[in-house]
Amino acid sequence: MPATFRHFAINATDVPRAKAFYETVFGWSFTPWGPPGFYQTRSAGEGFLGALQGRRDIGGHVMPGVEVSYGVEDIKATIAAIEAHGGKVIMQPFRIDGVGELIFFQDTEGNIAGAMQYETDQW
Repeated sequence: MPATFRHFAINATDVPRAKAFYETVFGWSFTPWGPPGFYQTRSAGEGFLGALQGRRDIGGHVMPGVEVSYGVEDIKATIAAIEAHGGKVIMQPFRIDGVGELIFFQDTEGNIAGAMQYETDQW
């Protein structure tokens, strides 16, 4: 089964400023979720879950802008396929309780993205 675009995260240097921007410009609403300064939005389109968070470093790479994550059925098979086709896993599987198992990888062109094996179809 093909991977599905499921999640995006906007990385921000100033989270309150970015939150105000997206609320005003796009009419999105954000709900605090998880650690302080982390927000989710479900108002960016049906079936999409978005996040707004502080800029972070993943596997030695600073996330410059918007990051995407793909929903996959089998995270181990996805890791094997990434590595077999010239990509590199830069963050090993990390379990988010109640959500699923997440990795971040770099594709053959240097782009960084996430892949998540979700626990349920609610996501």
